[in-house]
Amino acid sequence: MEHGYLRWVIEHTKTMWWHDSADPAELALGIKRGAVGATTNPFLANLALAKNKTTWADQISAALSQNQQPAERAEALMRIVVVHAAEQLLPEYQTSAGRTGYVCAQVNPTRAGDREDMLAMARRFSRWAPNIAVKLPATAAGLDVLEECAAEGITCTLTIGYTVAQTIAVAERYRRGLKRAKDHGVKPGRCFAVIMIGRLDDYLRDVAHDCRADVSESDIRQAGLAVTKRAYSIFKQHRYEAVLIVAALRGTYHATELAGAEVIMSIAPQYQAVEGGLLSPDLPHEERIDSEIPADVIERLSQVPDFVRAYEPEGMKPSEFITYGVTQRTLTQFIESGWRLMENFQV
Repeated sequence: MEHGYLRWVIEHTKTMWWHDSADPAELALGIKRGAVGATTNPFLANLALAKNKTTWADQISAALSQNQQPAERAEALMRIVVVHAAEQLLPEYQTSAGRTGYVCAQVNPTRAGDREDMLAMARRFSRWAPNIAVKLPATAAGLDVLEECAAEGITCTLTIGYTVAQTIAVAERYRRGLKRAKDHGVKPGRCFAVIMIGRLDDYLRDVAHDCRADVSESDIRQAGLAVTKRAYSIFKQHRYEAVLIVAALRGTYHATELAGAEVIMSIAPQYQAVEGGLLSPDLPHEERIDSEIPADVIERLSQVPDFVRAYEPEGMKPSEFITYGVTQRTLTQFIESGWRLMENFQV
């Protein structure tokens, strides 16, 4: 394994990391560097398909030759990507007895409010490989499906999450489903609650500029960290079984400021670099999860109502999760820059 900050983190703290890419070559390198899971989504799946057209030509042709509806075609293509990643991570899954080694398989993002469709997809996707974590949206409908999946022993990752309220809701609904599974003798699956830390910062930057809030760029760069640290503190306090995944990093600071937390970092290839990345030996070898965000930073950020909604444990009701601005922004990307492209994929 290469030397650098990532090696120190995984060898000396409780923090783990997943590879944020579906490309087989990139994932192989990530595993070599210590990744114990993989994040995929429709956008990343489409990129992997485009990059590996030749290698996967027979499988892609077989998927496209079937007389399917567009959504079924996208699902069949995504399955190719996810199953390949699952095979790469299967040794980790087996060695860890199912603790690690998962790959995410995201349900159709156009169905983020459709409980029946998402539950049917979750059941299908979970049969693709033993180490699938079905990726559901952290919406009111997604939470209902999560509980049902947990009761059936299906491992899930809850995505498009940005707020403390969402992470608490995920943890509570997973706990309820977990109890149902145990009561009926069902082997429980795992649950991962995503905070898309950099996407939240990006969104709040735009909102702050629009409402002319007196916040600096330094304040904005600490917004997602403040939300994540608060969510993590609550998770530890309540001893939640779900595990936080910190995704959509925008720089090494998102990792270094959370080092030592019992969380999973989802790290894209561009941040796995020696020069300016997390393989650098120059980053501080220091656990900083317990370092608080300064009170004056929180005070300034609180001028932005959407930060308050993200930061406060009761900042939003589940029925409001799908309407949060950055939720809609990300769903749109997953649909238009991922799922729709797979529906119309051409060799």
